[in-house]
Amino acid sequence: MNDIFTNCKLKNGFGPSVQQTAAAPSPTKRPLSPDHPNPALPITETPSPAMSRMGWALRTLLVADNSSCLKDRKVSGKLIRKCAPGTELVDWLVNLAPIVHTRAQAAGMWQALVEEGVLTHVNKEQPFKDKCFLYRFRLDEEGGAPAVGIPQAEDQHAANEHIREALSALFQRGPDATLRMILRKPSHERTSEELELVFEELVHIAALSHLSTSIKRELSSIFVFEAHAQAGTILFNQGDEGRSWYILLKGSVDVVIHGKGTVATLKTGDDFGKLALINDAPRAATIVLKENNCHLLRVDKEHFNRILRDVEANTLRLQEHGKDVLVLERVAKQRGQHSAFKYTVMSGTPAKMLEHLLETRLGQSVGGMDPFLDDFLLTHIVFMPVVQLVDELANYFHCDTHEDAQTPEDREYIVNFKKRVIQFMQKWVMAVRHAAFEEPSVCDFIEDLAAEVEADPDLNEETSIVHNVLTQMARYQEDRNQNAGQKWKLPPNGQPICLFSGNATPSKTVIRPDDDIIFRVYCADHTYCTLRFPMHTTAELIKACAADKLQLNRGPEDLCLVEVRSNGERSVFKDNDVSIPTGLSLNGRLFVSVKDHLDALTQLQEQECPTEGVDIDLEILSTKELAYHITLFEWDLFYAVHEYELLYHTFGRHHFGKITANLDVFLRRFNEVQYWIVTELVSTPSLSKRVGLVRKFIKLAAYCKEYQNLNAFFAVVMGLSNMAVSRLQQTWEKIPSKFRKIFQEFEALIDPSRNHRAYRVFVGKLQPPLIPFMPLLLKDMTFAHEGNKTSLDGLVNFEKMHMMAQTMRTIRFCRSRSLGLEPPSPKSEGEVRSYISSFRVIDNQRVLTAMSQKVEPTRKL
Repeated sequence: MNDIFTNCKLKNGFGPSVQQTAAAPSPTKRPLSPDHPNPALPITETPSPAMSRMGWALRTLLVADNSSCLKDRKVSGKLIRKCAPGTELVDWLVNLAPIVHTRAQAAGMWQALVEEGVLTHVNKEQPFKDKCFLYRFRLDEEGGAPAVGIPQAEDQHAANEHIREALSALFQRGPDATLRMILRKPSHERTSEELELVFEELVHIAALSHLSTSIKRELSSIFVFEAHAQAGTILFNQGDEGRSWYILLKGSVDVVIHGKGTVATLKTGDDFGKLALINDAPRAATIVLKENNCHLLRVDKEHFNRILRDVEANTLRLQEHGKDVLVLERVAKQRGQHSAFKYTVMSGTPAKMLEHLLETRLGQSVGGMDPFLDDFLLTHIVFMPVVQLVDELANYFHCDTHEDAQTPEDREYIVNFKKRVIQFMQKWVMAVRHAAFEEPSVCDFIEDLAAEVEADPDLNEETSIVHNVLTQMARYQEDRNQNAGQKWKLPPNGQPICLFSGNATPSKTVIRPDDDIIFRVYCADHTYCTLRFPMHTTAELIKACAADKLQLNRGPEDLCLVEVRSNGERSVFKDNDVSIPTGLSLNGRLFVSVKDHLDALTQLQEQECPTEGVDIDLEILSTKELAYHITLFEWDLFYAVHEYELLYHTFGRHHFGKITANLDVFLRRFNEVQYWIVTELVSTPSLSKRVGLVRKFIKLAAYCKEYQNLNAFFAVVMGLSNMAVSRLQQTWEKIPSKFRKIFQEFEALIDPSRNHRAYRVFVGKLQPPLIPFMPLLLKDMTFAHEGNKTSLDGLVNFEKMHMMAQTMRTIRFCRSRSLGLEPPSPKSEGEVRSYISSFRVIDNQRVLTAMSQKVEPTRKL
């Protein structure tokens, strides 16, 4: 048996052999020498049933098609049965499937079959390539199934049906298969496009989140993909020489220590093996695969050490009084591009980073915005409040105040520094727009600059810049004065926040911190008071005032402000939290309660009922007109959200004392649309009407996608995927296959696997204007925040700021062009606009599921 195990090679394309001791239960042992995977070979011992079935279906249709590319061919004098060039297979698949839009997508789908051994290169020397290399199905290999003629009609029908149902699953596997193929190629064979694809994937791996961009780019070229078919395989033993660092992409491993047994289990996203490389020490534990078909990324010791050496060689540290104050890293040239700057900032003190900006990154004729400057302007509020920044800029601008005598060289230096401060202000206003003027100290400083520029002939060239900034400031102040005293209300029956005037359409109206909002606060017996406060009012003040009006007769320290959601869940607000009313969930209510009596709080009866909205027959509304007005409405909500609100939301608005009201309203809208879909369907007792509604909502999703309103697209598709809707078996059975297929494509697009890879690839090809899926942007912000410390050794971790600024720039990109949709032929414009501004919504999943059970009881077996 030992000989059999020793000589039996894995069919995963990289494992030379599996070693196992004579005792059957003992785990297999992976060889110590680093292996070199072959991307042409499978990564599994045998194909999965799903991929085998898909291979059979595709082969059946190819063989049935007399004009197809699958033919017997002579290669080097040898007859190869039923093989086809990669280019023709790609052509055939693109023509077969409407969901396949590009040749690269089709190639990825074929590679998914290659990596499971369903399809192979005739000489097993190539992964799938859109080239003239020949490939054949496993069934047609030597020793495979006997040759057969044209498939029977029933086989062709079964193959067509299977492909119609399952091709979207193969489509989803394509990008991952392509990535694995790249990671099994030698480093020198990876193209710049392939390295970029790997880099984009590495950005979202938690174990790498703390590493700099340049290191991730280095890793893109040296990471190797490994797959192991058998649970129990030993990756390395305790005491072995450390030769590689690993990251788990799929599966889990046990960490075993002599005398202690299994001390931990590592799962997808975890890494291990790095400590032995850093310390050049033996392995501290044995790693045993816990599951079959584990996937890992591997970096070998020589590459690991080279990266460490390169990082140190490319790092420049500036010190003051023996301590680091600025850490720079040399910028590596990417794909032939030449950076205007040789170094990028990794970390530093706030003051030193600002000084570096003013001295080296301004005053040069460089096209576009310097990335470091843009990152600084978008994120400085995290580490350098506006008041401190203005003080520092004022010190630089007035650096000549205490000089008694100046040489011409001194004067030239001072004038150049003043010019840089003025340029900085211009870039600041360009980057953050009206937010730059919200602090009175900024406006005072701008006016001070303007006066100095007018009085100093050496600054004549900067006059136009200052006038432009003054014009922007005047527009902001005029707009603010026009909207002074703006009042909002949070209606009592669950409708969205709206202007007190009753105008439900925001028309890009921004909610400001000093705008008033009128809302209710309840106590345990469901009595309530109505309050009116500015948006920036703290929870502490709201609870004190509500307690007084409701005569609770308890001190503020004994009370808390709580949201009670429609499902009964409670969420307690911090005393210093702001923007409270806008942050409530769809059917949430605000309560003030004694801290010890939170369990006594119950939801109001009306919280389980639909929110108030316009009652209208959806069947009479044009679906395209519905999508058009939803997009216009949500564009206005999206346009009102400032990039800073993402930072306030991520770090906690109480840290800044700033509101996130515009972001709250936009996020609430996503949930409103999602639950509107569910509510409408489970509230419709007629089966035929439900079928019509499902078709209408699938078309609505298609129109939202066409209008590039991806936030609403996600909301509609997620609503249709809700458990209360997906269980409506009788309804879905009557949906035409054409609509079911479209919906499957939509589900594939919103698939959250691999960090929403399908959506990211899709949205990366779009041009503005577009409305992005906001919850994913917030997830990216949270990922960057929680995976990276804000401060490292007393310095600001600017690599973290860069990651967050990248996400914030996405918002800017999406709005970089104005929305100019061609309006559909209006049929009932007034009704539609009124209807879409406030949907009837139930957001209690228990209630929705019960309603679903009522309209379609579960079938008894």
